[in-house]
Amino acid sequence: MIRPHSLTLGQTGNCQREPQETAVTSPLRNTPTGVLSLSFLHPSGQNLEPQVAMSWSKEHVLSATPELLPFVVLAGAVGLLLIWVFRRQQKVWLIDQMPGPKGLPILGSALFVSVEPVELFKRVLSFCEYGPVMRVWIANVAYAIISGAEAVEVILSSQKHIDKSRDYTFLYPWLGTGLLTSTGTKWHSRRKLLTPAFHFKILEDFLDVFNRQSARMAQRLSGKADGKPFDIFPYVTLCALDIICETAMGNTVNAQDNSESEYVKAIYRIVHIIQMRMSRPWLQPNVLFKALGYAKEHDACLRTLHGFSQENISRRRQALRDGRGRHAEAGADDLGRKTRLAFLDLLLEYSEDGAKLSDEDIREEVDTFMFEGHDTTTAAVNWALYLLGHNPEIQDRLQEELDGIFGDSDRPITMSDLREMKYTENCIKEALRIYPSVPIIGRELKEDITVGKYHIPAGVTAMIYVYRLHRDPEQFPNPEVFDPDRFLPENCKTRHPYAYVPFSAGPRNCIGQKFALMEEKVMISHVLRKFRVESVTPRNDLELVGEIILRPFEGIRVKLVPRRDAETAPAMLKSRSDC
Repeated sequence: MIRPHSLTLGQTGNCQREPQETAVTSPLRNTPTGVLSLSFLHPSGQNLEPQVAMSWSKEHVLSATPELLPFVVLAGAVGLLLIWVFRRQQKVWLIDQMPGPKGLPILGSALFVSVEPVELFKRVLSFCEYGPVMRVWIANVAYAIISGAEAVEVILSSQKHIDKSRDYTFLYPWLGTGLLTSTGTKWHSRRKLLTPAFHFKILEDFLDVFNRQSARMAQRLSGKADGKPFDIFPYVTLCALDIICETAMGNTVNAQDNSESEYVKAIYRIVHIIQMRMSRPWLQPNVLFKALGYAKEHDACLRTLHGFSQENISRRRQALRDGRGRHAEAGADDLGRKTRLAFLDLLLEYSEDGAKLSDEDIREEVDTFMFEGHDTTTAAVNWALYLLGHNPEIQDRLQEELDGIFGDSDRPITMSDLREMKYTENCIKEALRIYPSVPIIGRELKEDITVGKYHIPAGVTAMIYVYRLHRDPEQFPNPEVFDPDRFLPENCKTRHPYAYVPFSAGPRNCIGQKFALMEEKVMISHVLRKFRVESVTPRNDLELVGEIILRPFEGIRVKLVPRRDAETAPAMLKSRSDC
């Protein structure tokens, strides 16, 4: 038998070629078998022809590589594709273990949710019939809709699932990556930096603004206190906008007296455009957003909003550097009125004291404060007044509390007064339960989670449906009944801690919730110290729009009567059957 190769083992254990080496053709190419001789190998790895051996050299391997490369790349690509398909199918299988509507191929339930906002809210609510944990496919994106307290706790209590859902990316052009939209290291550092800005001592400085602007709102409402129906929503909105603008930037836009200002109109319009883009899938691609003409108006609003913020930042920064900063701002103005630090001033001081905050960073946080602070408060105050207007006996109790604190005085509200408004606070909390300002909280799952019997894989978008969560009859018996006593301490003890999350919960809860509750107490008490409220639209007839903020589709129609005249208007005190 011919021995094409003969190997001898030297003393060092290295293979040495015998002098009578002969070349044998490789089955893959005309090179010595020393390069590669796959035809002699059995799949088990045994050499079927032990006479043939392989001697590998760097030069031989390199010479074979160019011709083998396409096969290697193709095999690798096929392998990766198979792995992706397997993992994708495994993920889809896990997701589909959750109950939910059966969607169309490719589209999923996209057509089902591509409707006007009022109908969309009803359809999303109908999804909850599948249970507290369910899934829905929108094209190839899976959403897990969560409305059970145990499942909500798994997500909101975690430090890992703090990334907001992809819907929040439509806020980036306006808010950048401020506290609302940022994640990871940036979010942690910003949260730590901004927390002291909401200390109760600093919030006390804002109380004068709350009082002054709320008194102006009550004065404007006096012109409507004739017992005739009107929409109170814009009155509350403009007051909240004046409050948040002055507390955020130290500069008032006088929205209550000039609702046609460019800044006020830009706020209204951009919020509407963003909400519309979030709820209409065909507006989400940038190409279509531009082609349909919305981008032009959106960008015009941005120029107005960013220009206003930047102008205030530059002005206040220069004042700080000129020595008219903290001490001057906290002193008195030319009219002798006490002035205060705005949220913007605190950020500027942080930046001057070594915090790495550029003007753009500061603008992100100021704009975020403006966005989060006016719309959510507007909704909360309107819903509280609406529910109190449908429940005169509860309104009586609240006004008795206010009378016990203020009597017939119209003096400003103090921090001590706010602490005494326990029933008022419970009314606000109950209103936020029935009509949470933020009806849905979106989070991207960064790790697999298990909730009950369902395993939800990483990458799924979890939509915490707060509106439905707050109506769980196991946590809130008779959930549609407006009952502020649910929030008495003894009634809260046995309730699941994540059954009520109007300000979210866990590490990413709302940093400004104390600010919001203070503001809402002041605004509501200024109204109810002067007027009786009756709501006109029955609750069953109310159409809701649940986008970024939960709001009524056609406003909040109420009747107002001055309290001193209420006894002569018995119809105002009549309990409504639709409560």
